[in-house]
Amino acid sequence: MTMTGTMTGENGDQLEALLSVTDAALARLDIDDLLTELTARIRGLMDTDTATILLLDPTGRELVATAATGLEEEVRQGVRIPVGEGFAGTIVATGQPLVIDHVDRTTVINPILIEEHIAAMAGVPITAGGQLLGVLHVGSRQPRQFTDDHIELLRLVADRAGMAAQARLSRLERRTTVALQRSLLPARPPDIPGFDVAARYIPGGEVGVGGDWYDLFALPSGHVGVVIGDVAGNGLRAAVVMGRIRSALRAYALETDDPADVLTRLDRKIQIFEPSAMATAAYAVIDPDRVTVTVSLAGHLAPVLLDPSTGARVLDAPPDLPLGVHLDAPRRTTTVEVPEAFLLYTDGLVERRDQLLRESIAHLLTALHGGTANDLCAQATAHLLHRPASDDIALIALRRDPTRSR
Repeated sequence: MTMTGTMTGENGDQLEALLSVTDAALARLDIDDLLTELTARIRGLMDTDTATILLLDPTGRELVATAATGLEEEVRQGVRIPVGEGFAGTIVATGQPLVIDHVDRTTVINPILIEEHIAAMAGVPITAGGQLLGVLHVGSRQPRQFTDDHIELLRLVADRAGMAAQARLSRLERRTTVALQRSLLPARPPDIPGFDVAARYIPGGEVGVGGDWYDLFALPSGHVGVVIGDVAGNGLRAAVVMGRIRSALRAYALETDDPADVLTRLDRKIQIFEPSAMATAAYAVIDPDRVTVTVSLAGHLAPVLLDPSTGARVLDAPPDLPLGVHLDAPRRTTTVEVPEAFLLYTDGLVERRDQLLRESIAHLLTALHGGTANDLCAQATAHLLHRPASDDIALIALRRDPTRSR
C-alpha cells in the first residue's frame, strides 16, 4: 500500500467508496450501527482480522468496547481498559497513534487479544471538536508491518467515528439527563396543608438541561421546607450532582428546623464528597402554625413576597456564600411573617445579556399581580414566550389557602 496524504489506484477507489458510504450512513444509520459499520469497512479495507472502537466512559477513566468486527466478544463481554494501561489505554493517555508487532501481556491487558493470537496491532485516538473520545484499532493474526499509510487511513476513519461518537454521547447524555430531571422534579408538587402550590421547570434553549431544582416537603415536626437551587454547569454531570444535593438536604432537614444549619451541613457534605461542585440555594422553613417563615440564602437570589397591601417585593435577606466555595462559611437566617404568597426562582428567570439584573427583577415584580399559585408561575414566565431563556429555569410558588385542611 502506498499513499502520500491520499491513497492512489485501487486503494484510492476503495477509500473513496469507504468515505462516501460512511457519509451517507451518518444520515441513515443508527449511531451504534454506524460505529459497527465503520469497523467492518476499515477491517475489509486494511485486510485485518479485527477492528474495534472503544469509547471513554463518563468518568473519563476507562475505555469501553463499543463496536467491533472480527472479535465481537470484546463488545459482548463489555471489555473495559483503564486509561494509561495496555495498548488502547496508552493511545488515550498519549493522544498519539501506536503500532505494536508483538502482542502479549507486556503490551496489552485485554486477554481476548492474546487468546485469539493477535500478532500485530495499529491504533489511533478518536477525537471530535478537540475532545478525546476513544480509540480505533485494528489487529492481525499474521505478523505484518503497519505503515504510516495505514495510520493515515485509520485517522480518516477515526474522524468519522468521532463525529458519530460525539453525536452518540450527546444523545445519551440528553436522554439520561432529562430522565433524571423528570424523576427528581415531579410535574405536580406535593399537597401542603394551608397552601396552594405550583412549580415550573423550563430547560434552557442554549445550554439544555442543567442543575436547577426545586423541592417542597412536610417535616414530622409540622414545619414545611421549601428549597430552590442551582448547581453550576449543565448536562448530566450537573443533574447528577443536583440529585445528590437534593437528597442530602432532605436528610439534614429531618435533623434540624434551622435552615442555616441545614445549609451549613450541606455545604460541608459538598466540600468533602463533591469537591469540584458549586451550587446556590435558598432554603425556607415555615413554622407549624403557618405564621412565620425563616429563610437562609447560599448565594441565591432572595424570594419574592406578595401581600395585598405592599404588592410584590424582594425579601430583604443577606446572601451568604454559595455552597462548595468555602468550608465552614457563616450562614444567617431571616424570619418574617408568612406573606399572602411567595415565589422562589433560579437566576435563569431574570438574567439576560442585554439587561441589568436589577432591571430584570423589577420587571418581574411588576409582572406579579396575585391570583393562584399557578397564576403566579404563569405571570413570572409570561415574558419568556417572546424571549426564550438561554439558561434553565426552576421556580416554585406558594399562596396561603386556609381552605386546604391540615
